[in-house]
Amino acid sequence: MANVKLENDLKHILNHTQPVWQEIAGKTILLTGGTGFFGKWLLESFLYANETLSLNARMLVLSRDPALFLSAFPAFSVPAITFIKGDIRNFSYPDGEIDYIIHTATEVSIPLNNEQPLHMFDTIAEGTRHVLELARIKKVKAVLHTSSGAVYGKQPSDLHDIKEDFIGGQDIYERGAAYGEGKRVAEMLAKIYSDSYGVTSKIARCFAFVGPYLPLDTHFAIGNFILNILNDEKIIIKGDGTPYRSYLYAADLAIWLWHILVFGEDCRPYNVGSDVALTIEDLAHMVASLGANAKDKVEILTPKTGRPAARYIPGINRAGEELNLKVNIDLKEAIRKTIEFYA
Repeated sequence: MANVKLENDLKHILNHTQPVWQEIAGKTILLTGGTGFFGKWLLESFLYANETLSLNARMLVLSRDPALFLSAFPAFSVPAITFIKGDIRNFSYPDGEIDYIIHTATEVSIPLNNEQPLHMFDTIAEGTRHVLELARIKKVKAVLHTSSGAVYGKQPSDLHDIKEDFIGGQDIYERGAAYGEGKRVAEMLAKIYSDSYGVTSKIARCFAFVGPYLPLDTHFAIGNFILNILNDEKIIIKGDGTPYRSYLYAADLAIWLWHILVFGEDCRPYNVGSDVALTIEDLAHMVASLGANAKDKVEILTPKTGRPAARYIPGINRAGEELNLKVNIDLKEAIRKTIEFYA
């Protein structure tokens, strides 16, 4: 049964992924990180397509605590989904055939990255190695890795967007480098397993997103702003509001990930996100405009310095030209949909 609040989005995903489901019919997919933001959208879209198109596909979902997750989201307790309890670094491999693996199991957590960098790095690197070994043993058709734009390191302020051939990288001595460097290592492991064992890996370098299921009370600025508006609070920007960001709506994210899984090339990274840039200040005003009493709802605490603004914007030509992927839902509509979901 489709989530009523998401039904239009799920129809949108289905309309833009028809060729994908022809490949998924009758197959078994292992999803790691299935209880997070990405995972919930992949679960929702899989269940909707599976039921609507009678695919007879099944999904195995790895979770550290399936009972806790299902108590909060009982709609995912259905015959087509089997939950596996375990840690991504050492879970017991399931019996039976697995056709595809979608590997999303890394929490994007600034506190964890800053305070427990070894745990963050080990979760990414050891978890990816464990998944790739399973893919080798099971001879899966493909593994989709949700990597990150963090692999590029800091984007030069004079570079409009980062394309996949940009040779950058983390400053490994910088606090918080474990996440981005871990993702670089994960991509390297995928390439090693491709060359050594013929394991096919698809790489999605993911940037920033908005939509239902996005946590509103963590470090995501757009989520914090939406929470402020839902609580009828002023949006407080602690910085100067000049950094540039872009956001892809979650339903479009699901379309992109399903297409990359099935149709992406082996070990050829695809940036996943929107290339429509706006400043954090402009973002705050856009979010505020969708709430009640928008006037004077935004306050910036830090004066502008005049220094070049930081940027975190993907170039998405490769995904568009090779996989025919595009941004279908504009940001204002994406924010409106997210507010409605949580309201």
